Amino acid sequence: MTPPPPLTALPDLPSQLHTAGWAVLPAAALQSLCGSQPAAWAEWLPLWQDLPPDPHLRDGGRYRRRRHGCFTVAAGQVAAVPHRAHWQPLAYNALHGGYERWFEPLPPALVADPAWAGLLAGLAQAAALLGPAPCWYGEAHMFRIDTAGGIGRPTPEGAHRDGVDLVAVLLVGRHNVKGGETRVFDARGTQGQRFTLAEPFSVLLLDDERVIHETTPIQPQQPAEPAWRDTLVVTLRRGGFQGPQGAAA
Repeated sequence: MTPPPPLTALPDLPSQLHTAGWAVLPAAALQSLCGSQPAAWAEWLPLWQDLPPDPHLRDGGRYRRRRHGCFTVAAGQVAAVPHRAHWQPLAYNALHGGYERWFEPLPPALVADPAWAGLLAGLAQAAALLGPAPCWYGEAHMFRIDTAGGIGRPTPEGAHRDGVDLVAVLLVGRHNVKGGETRVFDARGTQGQRFTLAEPFSVLLLDDERVIHETTPIQPQQPAEPAWRDTLVVTLRRGGFQGPQGAAA
């Protein structure tokens, strides 16, 4: 496993995002930002056991399970929007871009949890460090990458940007895996850093305009045993959700 990530203290988050375009907050710092207690988020962990297969993998794999939901955050108030497709332009996702992808929705128990609203509101505060917005349009993706086929690919599209303002990658858990190294690169050059997220509910925050990112494939440490890597990815964007006709509120 590569070294752990360099961690940013919460008071240093504005300067870190400004200078580097990315930061990793430990779980305690993220929970402080969101006004949440560890026990509240721990109650979500069983939900990753019930993710349906991703029906849109174009590399022929069966290693990804996923749920998806959309929200708005305005003046600290979080609202779920009617279930909608996930869409990215080909310029940002050459493998899966250019068409609508429908996924099963997030669990109602998660969406109704006050701690969930607190998480999204806290991440919107982090997004506001990149510039103000009257409303943030958020998409949340629950992922499980497993190794049932021998290898799992967290980012089959390779190093990429998402076409949003802020990307938040929360590591939920790792079980019996090797690999899964996070790589962050300056979008304008070759400068980058490599590390492995390991602490549950630590978060990688990315200024999507300035950096590209990827996660390397995973394999089981013990080949005869199940292995997986669970994450929650939240993106926040000004102006509307991405869609085939441009931004759509």
